[in-house]
Amino acid sequence: MAITVRVPTQLRSLTNGVSEVTVNGENVGEALADLGDQFPGLSDRIFDDSGAIRRFVNIFLADEDVRFLDGPQTKVSDSQVISIVPAVAGGAF
Repeated sequence: MAITVRVPTQLRSLTNGVSEVTVNGENVGEALADLGDQFPGLSDRIFDDSGAIRRFVNIFLADEDVRFLDGPQTKVSDSQVISIVPAVAGGAF
């Protein structure tokens, strides 16, 4: 099943500048693992040593944060879009 992953600017150096990649998988974790297989080094930026999504990386399926769904086990359907969104911190008011 073909799923699109949107890659943020900060990680595009690992995808040869590509902003959207087509991956396969039955759930978010499998789709992101396929992304990591296609672009070595990318998985290390998304997952920690235990295989969990890093705290400062937000993964959205459509417009829903997968942390509030079933995490990496969240099922995906053909043609859905996964977005990788790094957390932003800092600044002053």
